[in-house]
Amino acid sequence: MSDLNLPPVGLRIVKRGTKEYVFDCLRKQYVRLTPEEWVRQHFVCFLIQHKKYPEGLLVNEACITLGNLNRRCDTVLYDTLLRPQMIIEYKAPSVVIRQEVFDQIVRYNMSLNVSWLIVSNGLQHYCCHIRANGSYVFLKTIPDYEAMDSFVD
Repeated sequence: MSDLNLPPVGLRIVKRGTKEYVFDCLRKQYVRLTPEEWVRQHFVCFLIQHKKYPEGLLVNEACITLGNLNRRCDTVLYDTLLRPQMIIEYKAPSVVIRQEVFDQIVRYNMSLNVSWLIVSNGLQHYCCHIRANGSYVFLKTIPDYEAMDSFVD
């Protein structure tokens, strides 16, 4: 897999037949290692190890309903009352982050109504804070978990 714009991580990877699997610390199981999963596992470790996000409040493949369709958010951060706070959408490093990716995460947010959105392909990371009045601001860096509270509207 390719190098990412994230700190190095010691992922547990196993080979079964011709396919590789990576251990997902949030789902507590091995999952198929794809380029998008490579980004997800690195990004989740970055959030936990470097930004101090509580592992117990992060969920990979969180199910949501959009109208009559079931979808899965790549990662959702919840608060201590289990209310969704952040949606994170990952793409493979080869995928250029365009408007369509932001449109996807905004559709997901119609269901969850969070105040934080992150999009990453492992090389570029975009973090958006949505204020109570509906305006938004893109941050230059991903905030530490404790610093998220300082963005109160």
